[in-house]
Amino acid sequence: MASYQRRGHNSFLLVAEAGYNAKGNRIRRTKTIRIDDESLLKTKKRLNDYVEKELYKFRIEVESGEYIKPEKSLLNDFVELWEEKYAKEHLGAGTLETHKSHIKNHILPALGHLRLEQIRPKHILDLLSSLRTEKDLSDSTVQYNYRVLRNIFERASEWEFIAANPVAKVARPKVTKRKVKDNVYTEKEVELIFKEMTTESLHWQVFISLALACGFRRGENLGLESKHIVWDKRQISIEQAIVRGEKGRAILKDPKSFDSNRIVTAPKSVMALLRKLYDTNMKEKEKAGDYWVERKHEWIFCNDDGTHFYPTTPTTWWKRFTTRKKLRYIRLHDLRHTSATLLINRGIHAKIISERLGHADIRVTMDTYGHALQEADEKAADELNDLFK
Repeated sequence: MASYQRRGHNSFLLVAEAGYNAKGNRIRRTKTIRIDDESLLKTKKRLNDYVEKELYKFRIEVESGEYIKPEKSLLNDFVELWEEKYAKEHLGAGTLETHKSHIKNHILPALGHLRLEQIRPKHILDLLSSLRTEKDLSDSTVQYNYRVLRNIFERASEWEFIAANPVAKVARPKVTKRKVKDNVYTEKEVELIFKEMTTESLHWQVFISLALACGFRRGENLGLESKHIVWDKRQISIEQAIVRGEKGRAILKDPKSFDSNRIVTAPKSVMALLRKLYDTNMKEKEKAGDYWVERKHEWIFCNDDGTHFYPTTPTTWWKRFTTRKKLRYIRLHDLRHTSATLLINRGIHAKIISERLGHADIRVTMDTYGHALQEADEKAADELNDLFK
């Protein structure tokens, strides 16, 4: 049995029965809904139909056991509901895994035991402060935790578990922008890297060459297949990426955004190296016979059995390589920034660079590489100086 009653101008109390308790008393579940559409509130039949529909959905939710009484919900419990009803559908597998890691390691240990309505802005402020001072996390990591918290509590507010989102009343933590120019290689350093790379496996020579020459992300490199290459035009199509998903499992997904799908022309020397790797892979496949287990894809970067590299394998190798060769270490992802900076220094237009990197908007390129573009602009002015003397 279910019923509803009007509690105000635009609020209605839904009531659904959920059986009997141990003492034989009826168990009732309630939920308040609010209607902001004034035209709906003025039309009796439409309003009645709408509330009846909401009541029916609420009764089914209660009877199926999916209803959680809002005022009794601990953050620990709500996070499970958030993951099931929202995160799995709206977040990418890699993003969800990162969210869950922060929730498990930072958020729930501090706030998980509290009921949702007990959590106030001060709790959020205290947590963010402890992440900085006690756990010594970076600004960007603290801000990431803030974003995760805000997402969770936005759903809690949206689903009427709480009246207001306490995180919304806390300012987003500031992040000191990392200057890209301090984390890229110079042309001389790139020359040294290529010199040291000659003794490395062919697949790593190609991997680093594509990162530096084409600005490919790690996952984009790993997702490359022979079908994505137009050899005579030296074109490489980025259509997919291999990333870490839930529980560390490698998954194949679309690139970071729609604009990340792109076609990039590679230098002749890089293309020759890439062709050499492809031919080597085909010879290995023929030699392996039944041991070559990959039948669906022709990965460019593959193991002895044809399967693709695990997402973190390139990062592990890169750290060991730079240490072994005593090279200045920057993140593997910073090779992409190096690629952009090298192009800027060669006078390539920002629009072309933006398209090669797969940025959604040229403003992203301008913002990320603003310092390098400014230096290039100053060099351009100096080149014109003699003409205008």
